[in-house]
Amino acid sequence: MENIKPYFLFSKEQRTGIFILVLLIVTIQASWYIYNTSKTPEKTPSEDEKQWLAMQPQIDSLKALSFDKKYEIKPFNPNFITDYKGYKLGMSVAEIDRLFAFRKTNQYVNSPKEFQTITKVSDSLLAAIAPYFKFPDWVTNKKEPKQYVKFDKTSFYKKDKINIVDINIATQEDLIKINGIGAGFSERIINFRESLGGFVSMEQMQDVWGLPPEVITKLGANFKIGPTPNLKKIDINNASLKEIAQFPYFRYALAKEIVTYRSMNGDIKNVNDLTKIKGLSIEKATIIALYLAF
Repeated sequence: MENIKPYFLFSKEQRTGIFILVLLIVTIQASWYIYNTSKTPEKTPSEDEKQWLAMQPQIDSLKALSFDKKYEIKPFNPNFITDYKGYKLGMSVAEIDRLFAFRKTNQYVNSPKEFQTITKVSDSLLAAIAPYFKFPDWVTNKKEPKQYVKFDKTSFYKKDKINIVDINIATQEDLIKINGIGAGFSERIINFRESLGGFVSMEQMQDVWGLPPEVITKLGANFKIGPTPNLKKIDINNASLKEIAQFPYFRYALAKEIVTYRSMNGDIKNVNDLTKIKGLSIEKATIIALYLAF
């Protein structure tokens, strides 16, 4: 130990030199490290990565196709728009509710302009969906109203005697023979009859929109129900919500009540079961039951 000790004894100038040398080495090493880390060599992709990169344009195109896919609109009757369909068409909740409120009054939208008036949809939305509106033939091929003819008092009361008594085979001319019934009311009666497949009770005249009570009384005095018409009955226990809602006596909300009752209580067996459904009175249920198959 005594022999090597002199090798570790340094003067002040030597210690200063050693410190400067160490500091210089550290500075050079740090500079070299920073230079190498800032210049990272480009990584060569593997074969798997090359395959994924080659497929990327196809993946991007498929993603774009899926995002660009729009809801396909098919021709439909705007009177029977559901919540879901209205949403897919771009209607707001308020616009759909306005249509439902209008339909609850047993009235129908018969033109794109009337649809906009009721729902208050924008012009742009109406222009986009109106070409797909599909109204019944009696709406799209509506007959021109007859020209107004002025009658004197004596001729007004000289109406032909009515020979046809079966309301289900009465023509528009037969109905016009009743005082108070013109082209408009007679057309409504016939259109309602066709939508039902036939009347089963003269009380159904009360369901024809707009008929005054005195006209309903005259109809009851001059017409009656003949042989029971051959009705195409609705299978109330198996029909879908859409099929039930298309029946004139069932608005969409009532159709939902029927489907809910059916799912919770089983099959609807008779008129008594119908009266348990919210929104159906006994009087209405008795008539409606004649159009149903239990």
